[in-house]
Amino acid sequence: MQGYIIDLKVVKDDDLIVTLLCENELITSYRFYGARHSNINIGYKIDFELEKTKSSIPRLKDVIQLGFPWILNNQKMYAWQRYLKLFYPHLKELEDLEPFYFFLLDNLVSKIEKQNVLRAILESYLLLLDHEGRLHTDFECLICEIKINSNLSMIRGFLPVHKECIRGKVFDYKKIKEFFLTKKSINLNDNEVENLFEVLLLGL
Repeated sequence: MQGYIIDLKVVKDDDLIVTLLCENELITSYRFYGARHSNINIGYKIDFELEKTKSSIPRLKDVIQLGFPWILNNQKMYAWQRYLKLFYPHLKELEDLEPFYFFLLDNLVSKIEKQNVLRAILESYLLLLDHEGRLHTDFECLICEIKINSNLSMIRGFLPVHKECIRGKVFDYKKIKEFFLTKKSINLNDNEVENLFEVLLLGL
């Protein structure tokens, strides 16, 4: 099996509870600590086997890390891990998982190799919002419910609000509208990209 590690919890004696985003499910498993074990971390894609135990969760074994071409790039890896951490609280209540999420991350890995990491993540996130029916292209303010037609702010989930209705970073309305419709960040400057990434980190 293959999956992306989206959550790690240390338990007794440095053992780990590992949550993996796989093609059709989230898997929670137990990994015993041992010197001969390869290091694993949030954001890693691994190939693995599961072994049934007396416990309620299976044991993670035969782990092979499936590296990315950019895995040693600290800037890209740091942004990737911050994004991947958000998937656990977003998906943890689901019993069945659509393949969409696994392949979204697969595609993002390829995009990060060729593109600015923050821009690639933002474009990926818009695909996620669109898939879940949460991309608000009508630009109606969440707070006052009046249509937005000038510069705006955004809150968690890229929900648009009037800049007067909340204290937050201000974005160019035309650029954000184009970004939402095309799902391309090409016309956003680096400062706008960084500000949008900070909004994304509030939660998926």
